[in-house]
Amino acid sequence: MKQLVLASNNPCKLREMDALLAPLAIEVIPQARLGIPEAEEPHDTFLANALAKARHASRASGLPALADDSGLCVDALAGAPGVRSAYYAGRAGSRVERDARNNQLLLARLGSARGAHYTCVMALVRNADDAAPLVAEGIWRGEIARVPRGSSGFGYDPLFLLPGRGLTAAELPAEEKNRISHRGQAAARLLELLR
Repeated sequence: MKQLVLASNNPCKLREMDALLAPLAIEVIPQARLGIPEAEEPHDTFLANALAKARHASRASGLPALADDSGLCVDALAGAPGVRSAYYAGRAGSRVERDARNNQLLLARLGSARGAHYTCVMALVRNADDAAPLVAEGIWRGEIARVPRGSSGFGYDPLFLLPGRGLTAAELPAEEKNRISHRGQAAARLLELLR
């Protein structure tokens, strides 16, 4: 495999994935460069959404494709926002505006229980009908902070607190976050599968 399509148009996710996939020595092509629109994500599991996005990008490009579906799962909210993390507070506005609204809504719905984890499921298909896709998962445990902190990262990172460190994901250097995050863990497992 010399090329693969990355099934995402999220610029922050693209930067993270570029760094995580660098050891593959494979040309990673963002789907937007090929004019491929984002796939629908109607499914109730991270795996089903990741596979749908990967198959969509592979079908449109004729190339192998990699997709991830990830989100924040809060214990006190029965796992919400979960697969609906990106649009928890609605679809209107830019990514930055949606992230801010999502974080505000999350804080408004939480009481004293703060346990949470990020989940990431990655799916790599060699072609759109691949009957044996490579699948890897990563889980990153933490808590929800009471106020947003930090300017790195995206999404819920300013609220995702690492209790042992006293830092939010948005306060970590990018290299460290890529190493320990849910996406970093899933990418490391995927690299093992590819080797």
